[in-house]
Amino acid sequence: MGADRLLLEGMQFFGHHGDVAAERALGSRVYVDVELEADLSGAGRSDELTDTLDYVRCYAIVREIVEDSQYHLLEAIAERIASALLAEPKADAVRVRVAKEPPMPGTIERCAVVVSRGRSSS
Repeated sequence: MGADRLLLEGMQFFGHHGDVAAERALGSRVYVDVELEADLSGAGRSDELTDTLDYVRCYAIVREIVEDSQYHLLEAIAERIASALLAEPKADAVRVRVAKEPPMPGTIERCAVVVSRGRSSS
C-alpha cells in the first residue's frame, strides 16, 4: 500500500453470519477495521470533501454489508466490503479486517480474517 491512507478503526455491528444456522439466527457482534489507500494530497491542499474519500460514506457501505446481508464466512464479508469500497472513485487499494466472537468452547477472544485488494487484484 502507498503512503496515504484513510483508516476506519474499531467499527462494531450486529450481524447474522456464520456457518452454523444458530449463529445466523441469533446473530453476534462483528468487528471491522478498514484501511483505504488513496491519494489524499488534493484534499490536503483544497480542504474539500469532494477531493477525498468520505469516511461517513465508507462507514455506511460497511454497515449495510454487515447488517443487511447474511454470509457463512468472514472471508465473504471481507470480500464484499473490499469490493464495495474499491468501487469508490478515489480508492486505490483496501485492507479489510473482519472478526467475530466464535461460538466454540474454550477461551478465544475473536476469530478474524484480513483481505487486501487493489484495483488490479479485485
